Amino acid sequence: MNFRSVATVYRKELTEWLRDRRTLISTVLVPLLAFPVLMVGMTSLMAVMMNKAEKEIPKVMIIQGENSPRLVAALQASKDLEIVPYADDWKDQISNKQIRAGVEIPPGFDASLSSKSPLTVQIHYYQGEVKSEFAARHVEDSLKSFRDDFVKERLEANNLPDSLISPFKTEKHNVAPAEKVSGAALGGLLGYMVILLSMTGAIYPAIDLTAGEKERGTMETILSSPLSRVDLVLGKFFLVLSASLSTAILSIISMGTSFYLVGHSPAMAQKDAAVFQLHVGLPTVLSVFLMALPLAVLFASALLTIALFAKSYKEAQSYLTPMTFDLNPKLALIPILSTSLVCKEIVAGTFHWNYILLILLSSSVYAAAGLFLAVKMFQRESVLFRS
Repeated sequence: MNFRSVATVYRKELTEWLRDRRTLISTVLVPLLAFPVLMVGMTSLMAVMMNKAEKEIPKVMIIQGENSPRLVAALQASKDLEIVPYADDWKDQISNKQIRAGVEIPPGFDASLSSKSPLTVQIHYYQGEVKSEFAARHVEDSLKSFRDDFVKERLEANNLPDSLISPFKTEKHNVAPAEKVSGAALGGLLGYMVILLSMTGAIYPAIDLTAGEKERGTMETILSSPLSRVDLVLGKFFLVLSASLSTAILSIISMGTSFYLVGHSPAMAQKDAAVFQLHVGLPTVLSVFLMALPLAVLFASALLTIALFAKSYKEAQSYLTPMTFDLNPKLALIPILSTSLVCKEIVAGTFHWNYILLILLSSSVYAAAGLFLAVKMFQRESVLFRS
């Protein structure tokens, strides 16, 4: 292997790669812009919709209201509810969003208030519909308020203090640092997206450097040069690896920026914003990069090998494009899954060095095997000149 020859091939391929608008879009623009546009845009839209749903006074229907005129009066007095007249098709009205919820009062409700066998008031709503869920929450709050008022009256009638309703209070205090909270929620997503985009960024360069060369008729010219097959494949391999790593790094930067923008958005509630306070510092970026390196080597070598079998650019696309959708536990290689999981732990601030070293070793073995196979395939003219 001649390092100068490898560098020559790499510079030549890099120059052509930088001139290709299609590969630049998939490697640079997509990872840089996709996350901010999707996350910030969707989060802002959801925040607007949630605020609108919270401010809307929902229409609620009372079913069998004659069973408790007192409870009906309490619900009608609530400022958070708009009580509408009863209709037999109340279920259809909830489904059709004409009303948001229904309150069903059981027979004998008033009498049960003084007995030891309390009855159940049922709240009917449409699960999955935001405004209906908010309406059910408002109804539940009104029912709790009615219940507390009734208990206070009973206590006062028996000359007992109101504190008997709640003899003590509870408070929840979070002791987990912000990076743990956000890391647990978003670390897995970051790992999967880095893996997916690392492969996506390497696909088009791998196709262009193999099937693309065949289609343009330049493969024969390259092979007739005094360069050895090993130098040739290594030069092409390092270009594909550069594309894969560039996409991975840009993805980390883009996701970190997106999380920061979402977490500091005025529309984001404080309790929800904590989830997006992802602390992506230099140690985290370097650690994720280190874990992604063997995987990127594996992707680069595997994609080069598979694309080399294709006779045209279109055929290579049909071979490689499905790979971006098949990352599941049954079909994915163990290093891919393990890298994603360890990236989640790293982002959350937990470093299991024994697992990290084991995953690095196993991924490196797979990567070396993939690169070895790519070199062997380039040495076979039956593969290079398939027709």
